Amino acid sequence: MNRVSIVRCPDYSYTKKAIAEALELLGGLEHIIQPGDCVLLKPNILAATLPENAVTTHPSVVASMCELVLQAGGKPVVGDGAGISRPGATSKALKTSGIEEAARKAGAKVVNFETTGFTLVDVPDPLRFRKLYIANPVLEADVVISLPKLKTHELTYYTGAVKNFFGTLPLRCRKEAHLLGKRDLFGEAVADVYSVVKPSFAVMDGVIGMEGNGPSHGKPVNSGVILASQDCVSLDIVAAEMIGFDPLKIPTTAGAMKKGFGNQCPVVVGTQLKEVKMKFKPSSGGVSTAPSFLTRNLGKYYKIYPKINRRKCTHCGACYLNCSPHAVERLEDGSYRINPEKCILCYCCRELCPSNAVEIKKSLLARLLTEKDSLIRKT
Repeated sequence: MNRVSIVRCPDYSYTKKAIAEALELLGGLEHIIQPGDCVLLKPNILAATLPENAVTTHPSVVASMCELVLQAGGKPVVGDGAGISRPGATSKALKTSGIEEAARKAGAKVVNFETTGFTLVDVPDPLRFRKLYIANPVLEADVVISLPKLKTHELTYYTGAVKNFFGTLPLRCRKEAHLLGKRDLFGEAVADVYSVVKPSFAVMDGVIGMEGNGPSHGKPVNSGVILASQDCVSLDIVAAEMIGFDPLKIPTTAGAMKKGFGNQCPVVVGTQLKEVKMKFKPSSGGVSTAPSFLTRNLGKYYKIYPKINRRKCTHCGACYLNCSPHAVERLEDGSYRINPEKCILCYCCRELCPSNAVEIKKSLLARLLTEKDSLIRKT
């Protein structure tokens, strides 16, 4: 039966001690890493943002894992690809997040998925994609470990150890996955990625998580834990429950379980789940528990859509370059608008906007329904 360890970690000064304890509860890294193994550590490096914003995996978590991998006899490699199509985006994110410096000081090699190349591979028992391009460092590694951040997400409600591997895809493949349009289909696409990567372990940065409009514009919240597991799906089930979400309604978890990964009832070791449970505020970007038949039949009266705030917009073009269905249109004056007829509500524009200029607009009925959900969660 799959196990998930939970260890309290009040702040990042205790990171290495907490991670070492979380790993020890599961038998340590020595039974996973052989001497000389190349170990790919995959943090969440979404965009160029400072560690205190809780958007990226904290550099102390990355550094601690590098040191522990070295102690186990492995050769740590830290790598990711940022979620924005602009030359140098990943390089800037690695530097700004503090991850590059921390990894190098800890003795690890740092790789940029934008520049290391991708290989087309077959997907076993595909749900959405028969073939996918995967970053070469991931395919070349002997051991792959996920280092996710505990955050909410506008599309998948929660993002964690499984969703973290979406960053192993080139941006075009990511866009194709977002073009599927529906949460459950997107979750199945991420499960296809997960089935190719086949990670051996996951260690989650839950010291400072993010609630609200994650994964990039939410509010940092002190959740005070490190979680670990040899199974990413099981870790996501425990982490989602910990912050007040139904684990089986997380699209990426549902997709992975559909492919036979994970266990609905993983065993928790270390600190018990009930002792660290807390409610994260969900994203306001369209997450509603209103019955599907109701929202479907209400049609034009139930609307949730992104809109660009022109006063905040700096005309950087991040939304325009990353919009899969080309719903973001560039106007003659150099400004941008979102065409609601083309928008598929993937929220990439909002997630990747460095100026937080993409806002979520709702019709009166949508506001009433989503606000009702928030009130229910608070009681």
